[in-house]
Amino acid sequence: MTEVPGASSTPATGSSGSTAATNGEAGAHEVRALPFGTRLADAMDVHGPLCVGIDPHPSLVHEWGLPDGVPGLRELALRTLEAVGPHVAAVKPQAAFFERWGSQGVAVLEEVVATARAAHVLCIVDAKRGDIGSTMEGYADAFLDPASALAGDAVTVSPYLGYGSLAPAVRRAQASQRGVFVLALTSNPEGAEVQHARNESGTSVAATIAAHAAADNAAEIAVGARLGSVGLVTGATIGGAASQVGADLAAVHGPLLAPGIGEQGGRPADLRATFGAALPAVLASASRSILRLGPTPARLVEGTRRLAAELAAATGRA
Repeated sequence: MTEVPGASSTPATGSSGSTAATNGEAGAHEVRALPFGTRLADAMDVHGPLCVGIDPHPSLVHEWGLPDGVPGLRELALRTLEAVGPHVAAVKPQAAFFERWGSQGVAVLEEVVATARAAHVLCIVDAKRGDIGSTMEGYADAFLDPASALAGDAVTVSPYLGYGSLAPAVRRAQASQRGVFVLALTSNPEGAEVQHARNESGTSVAATIAAHAAADNAAEIAVGARLGSVGLVTGATIGGAASQVGADLAAVHGPLLAPGIGEQGGRPADLRATFGAALPAVLASASRSILRLGPTPARLVEGTRRLAAELAAATGRA
């Protein structure tokens, strides 16, 4: 990897549970001894249940004093990873901000994934892919196959062509000891018109997704996994939506990725009321509230450690 000026090449200490691989090697020679859900639960115990989103939004690149182009994208992403990686359970690069620069941006995303792997930091690629048949197989190859340079430890997926359409991704994730996070109860107001909708028997879409995820996790839980490989994306600012739509989040027995901490208004203190019995499975995500502390590494580290400690206390891990 070409070194970022001022950035150390020393791997961070994290909990990915896989051997290091360079960008060119992808993950072809990796060894994952434990299922994704167990590795993530262990990382949350050690570092607190915080995931930092690596979202190189043009406005943030500008705030960092960097050019809005591939060099600025790369520097923000890798500096953020180096600073926060040792202090979080996971990082979550948002694929869209890399893809906007075409093949060069995707190459930077591959570099972020490889650098996280080498540093033993769990990496969730926020790609929100969803399709049917062979197309979904293609997405599974891209984001979950060990031979792919885009394959982190997990990927976000969309179930709105029917939960069953995600079967290729779920199978690939479980076979490679990776994970998927399925959009279920998102914090954007538009999501409710689909996620809160009910079928003829009165069951909501969100509750159906949660039930399918629970079924996919059952075999791993039965043999001792701490959490299953299939998680849900459930916004930190959804309030009482889960109970209102009848979604049993605790029964999923999978990780609950909860974006919205910080600038979207989510607070660690609110998580218990929002998630109830499912609180131990919550992986809270913050992006801009952390990234705006950059580019000074010390400020990124301080803010990350402070929020991780607040989340650990709020979820009973302190």
